[in-house]
Amino acid sequence: MATTSPAAPPAPTGALHPARTLATAARVLRQLRHDPRTIAMMVLIPCVMLFLLRYVFDGSPRVFDNIGASLLGIFPLITMFLVTSIATLRERTSGTLERLLAMPLGKADLIASYALAFGALAIVQSALATGLALWFLGLDVTGSPWLLLLVALLDALLGTALGLFVSAFAASEFQAVQFMPAVIFPQLLLCGLFTPRANMHPALEALSDVLPMSYAVDGMNEVLHHTDMTATFVRDALVVAGCALLVLTLGAATLRRRTA
Repeated sequence: MATTSPAAPPAPTGALHPARTLATAARVLRQLRHDPRTIAMMVLIPCVMLFLLRYVFDGSPRVFDNIGASLLGIFPLITMFLVTSIATLRERTSGTLERLLAMPLGKADLIASYALAFGALAIVQSALATGLALWFLGLDVTGSPWLLLLVALLDALLGTALGLFVSAFAASEFQAVQFMPAVIFPQLLLCGLFTPRANMHPALEALSDVLPMSYAVDGMNEVLHHTDMTATFVRDALVVAGCALLVLTLGAATLRRRTA
């Protein structure tokens, strides 16, 4: 009597499967729950940096008002970039990604699940940092605190997307950290934090126009100086969100099963 072999799991397709994505995101969050140092770094470091910045300029509170809003978006972006790139690389080097991709789980599902998991932490991080800056450190903004929170959250999600993307090109956690000078530092210098972008050399100003952190800083400055939501703010928020989505798509295309 012939025996039938068990059916092979269906091959993953390029389409997203919400149930699989949510289940994998829940697994990532359960795993992060057992890593309190990573959670503390993601949630608390931006708050600590803002706290230090406020009292560095204790004698000049207007300086904190001028740059605090911009850094409220930059600090979460940098933190989420570092933590996400290292955590994702650790998953690949340990073989976890290979085991997940052996299941009927596509690369798009996997990237989306990591984005959801780290995005949930980004919401907590952005809310704590915004609340601390506005109601404890006395950051004076003209616009709505909710718009400030929205940009901070979009910046954190952009950092998550960039971290997921660059992790595909690193062979070790040290290499993942080395991507920071290449990916983050140029944006930090050209985003308009230190000098208005219009005062830069024309070539650097043109380069800054295609870097997402420039629009994150511009969006924060719109909230800092305008009471209502402006068309420029909407443009800046859409650019940051669009860049995050684009980088996540590229991350799904370049994701590798394991580190060579």
